[in-house]
Amino acid sequence: MSATRQRLPRKVEAETVAGHVDWTGGLSSDEAARRLNQYGANATVDVEPPAWRVLLGKFIAPVPCLLEAAIVLQLVLGEYIEASVIGVLLVFNAALGFFQEGRAKATLAALKSRLALNASVLRDGVWSVVPSANLVPGDIVKLTLGSVVATDVRIGEGAVQLDQSMLTGEAMPVEAGPGYEALAGALVRRGEAVAEVTATGANTRFGRTAELVRTASVTSTQQKAVLRVVLYLAAINGALAFLLVAYAWYIHLPFAEIIPLALIAILASVPVALPATFTLATAIGAQALGKRGVLPTRLSAVDEAASMNVLCVDKTGTLTSSELAVAAVVPLNGRTESEVLMWARLASSDGGLDPVDAAVRAAAGRYSFAAMPRRDQFIPFDPAAKMAEATVVDGQDGKRRVVKGAFAYVIAAANPSEQAAARAAELEEEGYRVLGVAIGSSTALDVVRLIALSDPPRSEAKACLAELRAMGVHVVMVTGDAPATAGAVARAVGLEGRIASADAITDTVHPDDYAVFAGVLPEHKYTLVKAFQRAGYTVGMCGDGANDAPALRQAQLGIAVSTATDVAKSAAGLVLTEPGLSGIVGAVTEGRVAFQRILTYTLRSIVHKVRQVSYLAVGLAVTRHAILTPMLVVISMITGDFLAMSSTTDNVRPSEKPNTWQVGDLTIAGVILGLVDLVFCVGVLLTGKNYLRLELEPLQTLTMVNLVFSGQAIYYAVRERRRIWSSRPSTIVLISSLADLLIVPSMAYAGILMVPLRLCVILTVFAAAVVLAFILDAAKALIFRTLAME
Repeated sequence: MSATRQRLPRKVEAETVAGHVDWTGGLSSDEAARRLNQYGANATVDVEPPAWRVLLGKFIAPVPCLLEAAIVLQLVLGEYIEASVIGVLLVFNAALGFFQEGRAKATLAALKSRLALNASVLRDGVWSVVPSANLVPGDIVKLTLGSVVATDVRIGEGAVQLDQSMLTGEAMPVEAGPGYEALAGALVRRGEAVAEVTATGANTRFGRTAELVRTASVTSTQQKAVLRVVLYLAAINGALAFLLVAYAWYIHLPFAEIIPLALIAILASVPVALPATFTLATAIGAQALGKRGVLPTRLSAVDEAASMNVLCVDKTGTLTSSELAVAAVVPLNGRTESEVLMWARLASSDGGLDPVDAAVRAAAGRYSFAAMPRRDQFIPFDPAAKMAEATVVDGQDGKRRVVKGAFAYVIAAANPSEQAAARAAELEEEGYRVLGVAIGSSTALDVVRLIALSDPPRSEAKACLAELRAMGVHVVMVTGDAPATAGAVARAVGLEGRIASADAITDTVHPDDYAVFAGVLPEHKYTLVKAFQRAGYTVGMCGDGANDAPALRQAQLGIAVSTATDVAKSAAGLVLTEPGLSGIVGAVTEGRVAFQRILTYTLRSIVHKVRQVSYLAVGLAVTRHAILTPMLVVISMITGDFLAMSSTTDNVRPSEKPNTWQVGDLTIAGVILGLVDLVFCVGVLLTGKNYLRLELEPLQTLTMVNLVFSGQAIYYAVRERRRIWSSRPSTIVLISSLADLLIVPSMAYAGILMVPLRLCVILTVFAAAVVLAFILDAAKALIFRTLAME
């Protein structure tokens, strides 16, 4: 169900809507249209807080509260102009954060709108697939394996196993038969049933809770690592700020100067742009992925794609086209092809999205069966048993049992047949997916026919897998198909290595041990992902079926292909909307681009935090006064935030291998570069005091100009992992940088909100900062080479 703002329709009860339920014809199209107009779309109400509340929140967060305290302090001291300037900048900063957050939400909402559910519905006597938003009370729908229950329904025929854990908290699945009222959002794990829609949209029992694509803000591994580093440095700076205030008290600095000094030190310690920068970087990455046909169901999935180093891929529908077709029918014991397809058709569903049943229905549709037995009971395909079966009534032989499914499982349930086993082995070696069809009594079955299904590898699969391997991602095929079939497809897509059965999946298995795991069940895929994670790998799982869902949810990055079932999509972090695997390559690339942008911000923040409060302390010791005013700090913060957030659009080179957060090495690099910058800033301060003989207020202006220029030097030195001249910054970065370079120095020269400074002094500091940029770049290159950082 999609999240759409709408008027709540009145409560609809099934008895008053449906009246007499027509299980064979369903509603007419006209009646469905009338009810859709009457009750509204099957969509949940948008419960996002109003814009005014979000905007208000921008003024009551910790950093804005500090700025508001600075405003009050300036008013108490009678500095009305300074208070007004800080107020304007406070409003500007809040508006900027509000805009960026809104942009990120709009991006995710647009992506989410493309992930609408579909439902199989009976109208005008014909089964068809429609968007779930178009369902109305009284509709007759089919619940099939791998689907999400799109509305509250009452089951009329058949039986299904439902997973309602995310709705009710019940860990065990529920067996549901006629009369059972299933809830919107439940996952169909097994079986097939026909049900009547009892409530839609906001009238469903769990409303918004039953939403398929959950876009809760999930903190990624990357965000946790960066936040830990920056907050750790902020804590150290906080301690230094306390010592700074204590020293100010010791030297008898006036109370009217100590309070602003404390505010300045605290503001300098807080990573103001951290939340906005993270949100903006991942939102931009999500937008880029959307253009590549990849939809993130949560923003954190963009981060996880950068660090994925193992990818488990399902065969059917992922490496292959999932366009199953009957390639050959092999009758045994004198049976004809039409007879084979007749029995297979009886053991197939009448509708739904199962590709195997669809292929059988299409092949059987070419024949007219004059004496087709009547189906008395049908048990849909069970991914654990790998079979579907039916009980039919034959006029000559009475009741008979018909089984259709994976050959290995059918032959295990039937009487041995060397002829069938030999022929199946030949077909599997040729790369076909082989179905066995057996008939008999409830106690004895005979394999009487084989059906070979063709599902050729995707044309781009081999090239995509080769590209992923070149990017340092180890690819492993995991499939429920027979080893021979899996091996043929693996060779076709360039996967070389040993082929293992499910028995090889242990707690100690490694990706390098095997290239293919064949004949596995859903629990085996889940166990394999956990084993790889236990070995220290960041695992991605790509699949399309309900049997892939547990592994998709367990993996750090679950990827559902374009033909995936609703259950698979609900479990995945990324959903491919276009056929093929090229979207996975794009996801890894964009994830690594976002990683590099966040890395630039993080390294810049570490350098700033190392220098910031220490510089204030040196300034206090040298001048016995605060070398910045609260207003100058706020101006510096705002202009610096522009540059920091513009880095989320910078031109960066994605790393060649999977990314990992080398927190220790990153901190070492930042501390060293921060100390280099601190020496530079102190040198400028001492030059201004001892050589230029500047008084306190001109020194404060000089400090402000110096921080702007050295901040630019830091950014350009750390934005490239190679040398400062290796790539051109993005246009937005250049514009933000130019604005930063012009605004504050121009204010300093004109004496706006600060004491004026001579132009020659400003230009000299700028020239010195250019030299600093190249010194920092050389130091960075040496550090990165020594620590093997990318």
